Amino acid sequence: SSGINAEYGKLKQDIEKEEEEIPSDFADLDFDPTNKTADGRDWSTKIVSWNVNGIRAVTKSEKFSYFKFEKPDIFCLQETKCAESDFPEAAKLAGYHIYYNSAEKKGYSSTALFSKKKPLSVSYGIEVEEHDNEGRVITAEYENFYLVNVYVPNSGQKLVRLDYRRTWNSAFLQYCQKLDEKKGVIIAGDLNVAHTEIDLANPKTNKKNAGFTAEEREDFSTWLEAGFTDSFREFYPEKTGAYTFWTYMGGARKKNVGWRIDYFVVSSRLMADVAASEIRESVLGSDHCPIMLLLANPAGEKEN
Repeated sequence: SSGINAEYGKLKQDIEKEEEEIPSDFADLDFDPTNKTADGRDWSTKIVSWNVNGIRAVTKSEKFSYFKFEKPDIFCLQETKCAESDFPEAAKLAGYHIYYNSAEKKGYSSTALFSKKKPLSVSYGIEVEEHDNEGRVITAEYENFYLVNVYVPNSGQKLVRLDYRRTWNSAFLQYCQKLDEKKGVIIAGDLNVAHTEIDLANPKTNKKNAGFTAEEREDFSTWLEAGFTDSFREFYPEKTGAYTFWTYMGGARKKNVGWRIDYFVVSSRLMADVAASEIRESVLGSDHCPIMLLLANPAGEKEN
């Protein structure tokens, strides 16, 4: 019997090894949440968005292992800084259809979308030539919604791109409104704007800096007035200290001196199907952290 016990012990160890321990920096995360919609429906789709600030760097740092534990149905990456041909093999996770939109300029901007279920259709850009050479948008169509993965242009040092950014904002809103006429839209990504004073640690000193100018905030308000909802604020209207980006300088992340500039902005009529909108602030590997949305099937529809 001791031989059998030894054999069982070895088998148990092998199984435990295969299951992989959750790293300590993910220990506070609930990877299997039980959130329900307001009317009590279980979620059926988990969507994650993350500005990785360079896919090659985050893959080398092994922080990309976060996805093995989160197991999203769909995830959107921004600022991959990588052409499709250079995309690291270690980041091409098994079980996903992968779509890339690369900037014409090498090592700049760029986005990628991973989906377990093959979308009904996938398109790239926003159908405006002057805005579509930086690899900023991928749209995936599903049965009940469009998912728009977006990396909004930064207004830049001394606001050198603010005028361009405003033109882009307007064109992007028109693009999303066109989609919204057909079915609900989920906009996921780095929108490069902190909307209100509770969305950044130091509002007073940033009013003339990219990401918190009156113009950028006003454009975001225009999006919300056009029938879209900031899903995080819908769940946490007054929560402070909830950020998704921290500069690498001055130990900002440790001190939580951050900005909330990554969002799931959802067609307001789709909000009834959203069970949760969360920030995964403990996930390291970039100057941004991932955000996560849980979506239920429409009322009356069975789960896939």
